Amino acid sequence: MIFLAGRDRYTQRTLLRDVHDRLTNQPGCEEVRYRPSRRRPRYVIADVDPTTFLSDSYDAATARLEIRFWYPAGVDHEYYRINWVEPDRNLMLGFHQDADHPELGPCHIQLNHEDTPVDRHEATFLDAHPLAVLDDRLQQLPAALDAIHWKNGAPSLPTWPV
Repeated sequence: MIFLAGRDRYTQRTLLRDVHDRLTNQPGCEEVRYRPSRRRPRYVIADVDPTTFLSDSYDAATARLEIRFWYPAGVDHEYYRINWVEPDRNLMLGFHQDADHPELGPCHIQLNHEDTPVDRHEATFLDAHPLAVLDDRLQQLPAALDAIHWKNGAPSLPTWPV
């Protein structure tokens, strides 16, 4: 059992259950599930109807949210990845709070296309309860998606932060 520091015995499993419940009640989120399984959750995945989720028309007919929180040893805050994935366009836009790109600080936004990172920018570090972080990032997601610029079939994120 992994306890998340400063979260008063809040476990990773409890957190992912709460993330699952949050997405189950989010308009546009369909078929919310755990990966690899309910017994050993590491991620919460939700299929998304973009038009309903974003409350606006959108170029992709389907998308997916992939959410993971974890607490590595020696770090005093949660790590997370909150990814918007569009399989048909092989596009991923995600907020990542981890140690992968220290030059960008503790948190960054990343845009991948065809499984290759094409843009990364520093994002505000949010030192809050993980569910508050999730809510903040989901509120920022529509603006981040609007900031994607397509040119000759290739996306970029030239105007972050928005």
